[in-house]
Amino acid sequence: MEAKTPKESLTVLTDLVLPGETNYLDNLFGGELLARMDRACSIAARRHSRRIVVTASVNHVAFNKSIPVGSVVTIEAKVSRAFNSSMEIYVDVWIEDRQSGSRTKVNEGIYTFVAVDEIGKPVLVPQIVPETDLEKERFEAALRRKQLSLVLAGKLNPNKATALKALFN
Repeated sequence: MEAKTPKESLTVLTDLVLPGETNYLDNLFGGELLARMDRACSIAARRHSRRIVVTASVNHVAFNKSIPVGSVVTIEAKVSRAFNSSMEIYVDVWIEDRQSGSRTKVNEGIYTFVAVDEIGKPVLVPQIVPETDLEKERFEAALRRKQLSLVLAGKLNPNKATALKALFN
């Protein structure tokens, strides 16, 4: 199975925030943003694996800035690391100033997807070869996040979490 670059999974979704998608403060509902992020991550995981994919977890979401009604929202999702059948997808959320066209990063998240066959059994996925400094940083951090998750779930002995231990040595 040939390795791929994160660019090959890049998914960009751009949409408008409508009044029916906002709370009483006229900002996009958090749940609506999560759904949009999940869709973008799903497409990125599918592009990478060329398989059916399912959301395994939402590992991190930061609602750093609110997204007002009328905003043009762009969601960019890319596979940051592939393991055996799972893929970590990093997603960045931007809003665009309608006057200047400048973009501001407002939110980000990290999702995990698993590639499965037609009966739901996990299948192997291609590995990732990061190219840019940001891709390399996210790639390395993905292993630490996975090891931490496995240690906390009792599925990995802390002594075997080499990437985590390296942080403290």
